[in-house]
Amino acid sequence: MLGDGAVAVAHPNIALVKYWGKRDERLILPCTDSLSMTLDIFPTTTHVQLTDQNTQDAVLTDGAVARGEMARRITAFLDVIRERAGRTERAMVETRNTVPLGAGLASSASGFAALALAATDAYGLSLEPVALSRLARRGSGSAARSIFGGFVLWHSGASDDPDPDLASYAEPLAHAHLDLALVAVLVETGPKPVSSREAMRRTAMTSPLFPDWLATTRGDVTAMREALAREDIATVGEIAERNALGLHRTMETAVPPVRYLTPTSHRVLEGVRDMRARGLPAWATMDAGPNVKVLCGGGDAQRVAGELRKQSGCAAVVARSGPGAVLRKKVR
Repeated sequence: MLGDGAVAVAHPNIALVKYWGKRDERLILPCTDSLSMTLDIFPTTTHVQLTDQNTQDAVLTDGAVARGEMARRITAFLDVIRERAGRTERAMVETRNTVPLGAGLASSASGFAALALAATDAYGLSLEPVALSRLARRGSGSAARSIFGGFVLWHSGASDDPDPDLASYAEPLAHAHLDLALVAVLVETGPKPVSSREAMRRTAMTSPLFPDWLATTRGDVTAMREALAREDIATVGEIAERNALGLHRTMETAVPPVRYLTPTSHRVLEGVRDMRARGLPAWATMDAGPNVKVLCGGGDAQRVAGELRKQSGCAAVVARSGPGAVLRKKVR
């Protein structure tokens, strides 16, 4: 017999100052704060229906049965929710993504944010947004930020906090209203050769540059907040590009090296530098993958996208600031 159910929608976010490295793998507690922009493209829609007929969770992702690590992560996350709700029913989960999985476009952020909202509702938990952000973090760290729209700060929490789980959560930046656009250049949309989790672990454990990158990132978060508050797009772009390029250099010194950027990725980066030299303000950022995201003013977005399409031969999708996760409907 099918029980309570819910449908939720969440959007991916792109970190302007990156999250990379965990100080606690189980609770997914980051080494530093991070700051992101939730996008208005590539939403994930997740339907959770409870059932007392199954002995294990059933998970469909884009119509295919989820197996392996993805199925394990979803079940482990649902176990956290069941424990908090005092419920034992298994769930039937169906997720539809419009973002390519595993390609560095934040599919896990939108996926676990949507799952957190739909599953808590289905299991009868009512959480305010900050608590929902803490919970979403347990599925995927960046999902903590996709609970909210616009510009979002994820607090890492102090390592000596009496309850480190409570201390790490995301919240929207209320006074950040910069007209920022993001052009996602889709260099490759297939799965990455190294997962973000493995790359993060490897970088933190073996890269000699990692401690310095962390120290720089702590300062970048403060500087980024100040730049957003005064709507200084040039400083926002400069910090985001420096932080991202520093992260990729750090990953490349891991043992063995983690290299996500392809010759096409480097061509796009050269194109961004060329646009700036010609007086068109644009700055690059990249997550764990070959795709390059280009930051620019809202009024320049279509021109920047057109130049990047021509220069790279790749699709380029324009995004603006997007909404937080929403419960679309309840299913009974």
